[in-house]
Amino acid sequence: MTKFDYVIVGGGLAGASAIEGIRERDEKGSILLLSAEAHPPYDRPPLSKKLWFGKTRVEEIFLHDQAFYDERGVNMLLGEKAEKLDPHEKTVATASGKRYLFGKLLLATGASPRRSDIPGGDLEGICYFRTLDDYLRMRSDAKVDRTALIVGGGFIGSELAAALNLNLEVTMIFPSLTLCRRVFPEALGMAVQRHFQERGIRVIHSDSPVSFSKNGGGFRTETMSGKSIESDLLIVGIGVDPDIGLARDAGLEVGNGIVVNEYLETTHPDIYAAGDNAFFPYPALGKSMRIEHWDNALTQGRWAGSNMAGAHEPFTYQPYFFSDLFEFGYEATGEVDTSLETFADWQKENHTGVIYYLREGRVRGVMMCNVWDRLDAARELIRKGEIVTHDSLRGAIR
Repeated sequence: MTKFDYVIVGGGLAGASAIEGIRERDEKGSILLLSAEAHPPYDRPPLSKKLWFGKTRVEEIFLHDQAFYDERGVNMLLGEKAEKLDPHEKTVATASGKRYLFGKLLLATGASPRRSDIPGGDLEGICYFRTLDDYLRMRSDAKVDRTALIVGGGFIGSELAAALNLNLEVTMIFPSLTLCRRVFPEALGMAVQRHFQERGIRVIHSDSPVSFSKNGGGFRTETMSGKSIESDLLIVGIGVDPDIGLARDAGLEVGNGIVVNEYLETTHPDIYAAGDNAFFPYPALGKSMRIEHWDNALTQGRWAGSNMAGAHEPFTYQPYFFSDLFEFGYEATGEVDTSLETFADWQKENHTGVIYYLREGRVRGVMMCNVWDRLDAARELIRKGEIVTHDSLRGAIR
């Protein structure tokens, strides 16, 4: 049984970033990267954005070339799923029966797409979009004059609808009244939704599928309101769940993710977690959160790697996220949740401006719509935690 100073479980952005964090403090310690995917670590955002619009190519989304891993002495084991973690013996075992000893271990297992539990939700050919293989398979199926049904009106559903609209006749269905209801105030959600419709996307809101079935080479979807929708492609994007099984079965504390402290340590001092699966303290908000976005995985993975190698520095970074829906783009940071009070300071209504998310008069989150390079100002407003008014927020970020 081979021993490594550092074992990273997960070949996504957080796992790859951890390598850099480790090497910043330890140039020689042995590293093993275990990934269930057969591909080397790659960037996930282009899968629903730039790849479809021809702004980048598949070969350009990989985070590093082989030389990067070779030069840093990283052993990569691709296509091997970690199946069992023993914190007491400090071993991790793969599905193929390989076992490895570790000094420090990082759980960067990410998240998996939530599956529909309605009849037909497990039919072959339904795409629960998440990975590069999903993109490659769907790209080959996304031929002109074909139809696609997208179930879900959140981040992934709205981004894929905009992307597939290039070649396909696209229908969206989701249970809320407006797109991205969790983050867009109703007026903005309505405006973005109208823009989708103007682009030719059929939007069915306030409705949900009740069954899927095969119809020749395509699919038939029956809805709660009695609609029957035929489509060549069926894509389901109804959220993700953190991959906590390995941690849970090992006896580590889990909840809405793998629970970590300010140093990204789990309840075992030699096991860390970072990225989409980590439930971590967010100092600026005074609460613990789990964040499923690129910037958090990038920064948190590197931070965890550095701490594994001895830095022992609390994670204090305020991550952001972003999206582009046709001509509407935004960056956001903090607690961006429409269950909070919202105030919109528009320069151009529902297009250009800043949305503030408030609790008890304090800014908890900020979304900058077609306003760029102002993240630091938004972070500072959140970090200060001062009582504000709508008047004081007008023009605060431009």
